[in-house]
Amino acid sequence: MASQAKVAKAEGKGRHGGGDESADKDQQEAIEQIDEVQNEIDRLNEQASDEILKVEQKYNKLRQPHFQRRSELIAKIPNFWVTAFVNHPQVSALLNEEDEEVLQYLTRVEVQEFEDIKSGYKINFHFEDNEYFVNNVISKEFHLNETGEPSSKSTPINWKPGKDLTKQPSPKKDGKKRTHSDQQESFFSWFLDHTDAGADELGEVIKDDIWPNPLQYYLASEIEEDRSDDEHEDGAPEEDDDDDELEAGDEEGDDKDGDEEEDG
Repeated sequence: MASQAKVAKAEGKGRHGGGDESADKDQQEAIEQIDEVQNEIDRLNEQASDEILKVEQKYNKLRQPHFQRRSELIAKIPNFWVTAFVNHPQVSALLNEEDEEVLQYLTRVEVQEFEDIKSGYKINFHFEDNEYFVNNVISKEFHLNETGEPSSKSTPINWKPGKDLTKQPSPKKDGKKRTHSDQQESFFSWFLDHTDAGADELGEVIKDDIWPNPLQYYLASEIEEDRSDDEHEDGAPEEDDDDDELEAGDEEGDDKDGDEEEDG
């Protein structure tokens, strides 16, 4: 009896062990099949990216005439671009007073995306003749190297003598020079910064936020003023009917007191 019990127990272990091997095999087959399905999904994702890129390239070309027309119209408005930059919260934080003076000569901004949009873009800043630098166009370009690493390069700015804002402290409002501790770096220092092209926030803001619709930032201050005026009108205190009734009641009380004094 004891021998039969041991044999049955051993057979049970054998059947259980075989079950584990079968389960492991099923799981391995499932993993391999999942991997095949995932490869197919990845292939479709790549195909979708290629098709989306073609659509982007198509519509980027269709937008160009409209960008050109918009630039021609913007050129008729003095200080359009400096106003748009000053009204943009992220860009305005990078501007000191002399930067704003220079940007008053800025007549045109262009964002040129490369034919292969994923490979990068270029921002061109067109200036009128001014007292600060000789350049009529200053550009900064972002692209991917052959290794796939992001990098940037820019036009060297040919500053006129004593006008290089990237090297001298800018004046305070009281006319005194800023010290190194309170000096605000010039907007034009951005053209010299190529340390981390993949995280260039200013370039991304200009390309993705300002360039698509600069008019909204040019008009931002006017819109804010109109909004403030509307809020002021809506929030104007109205005469309180209860106060009027209370004042009327007080006047009646005063009349009664006067009458009683005359009777007395």
